[in-house]
Amino acid sequence: MNILVTGSYGQLGSEIRDLADKFIEHQFVFVDSKECDITNKELIKEWVSTNEIDAIINCAAYTAVDLAEDEPKKARLVNVDGVRNLVEVSEEFDLKLIHISTDYVFDGSARIPISEEAMVNPIGVYGKTKAEGEKFVIMTPADAIVIRTSWVYSSYGKNFVKTILRLMEEKPELNIVSDQFGSPTYARDLAHACVKIILKGSRISEKGRVYHYCNEGVINWYQFAKAIAELSGNVDFPIHAITTDQFPTKAKRPVYSALSNEKIRTDFDISIRDWKEALTECLKRIREGNLN
Repeated sequence: MNILVTGSYGQLGSEIRDLADKFIEHQFVFVDSKECDITNKELIKEWVSTNEIDAIINCAAYTAVDLAEDEPKKARLVNVDGVRNLVEVSEEFDLKLIHISTDYVFDGSARIPISEEAMVNPIGVYGKTKAEGEKFVIMTPADAIVIRTSWVYSSYGKNFVKTILRLMEEKPELNIVSDQFGSPTYARDLAHACVKIILKGSRISEKGRVYHYCNEGVINWYQFAKAIAELSGNVDFPIHAITTDQFPTKAKRPVYSALSNEKIRTDFDISIRDWKEALTECLKRIREGNLN
């Protein structure tokens, strides 16, 4: 199988790149926005045709949550128009497609892990554009699915884990929001799941169009930061819990956006580990220098 991975220098794309060497019987083609801008449909078709692509994993997205409030057209161009292009090309060339989406399609009113059947109700521009992009995947006759994820981190790129590690070197103490709840996702674990699903012999959409994936467990950002400090050997570093009101941001965040993994675990026989076990591995990779 020839697999096109868009957004390949982001966190998830980079982790898939790491895994590709383990699947030598398959050809992975990695592209970023400079090589294959998903807002350019003809360019996508050229890459698909030239490389005889059989499947696409779309990791490309406009993810600047706060900036999206000021740049709704830019966010929409990638998260809506770009996704529509990928779906239409998948239909034309009979491709499999995995599209990565987000917990930000929900409004935060839930109090238990959210299932795929829950109604979307985004509260910001980023979430609204991601929700709109999902619709093209859900409605297509192509063999395509959406995988929503949350609180993604990796040894690659910029993310909460690496930010906390940096700030502990730069500041004497930290204040972290403790009233927003969700489930962290180690991009390396999500990469394994995406590759397993895309290599499935039968149709990947035969049982559903939307799936959720995150590491197991529900925590808040303060708990996440404390765990990062403890597992990195900074047990006594002072981290203080604050409220969302004490740390205002341009875009409103969901108060609760933990996702239920039951459907993806059952339908694709995906094994999902606890968030702290995954975090421990990521921190080990960072210590060993496996980062960009």
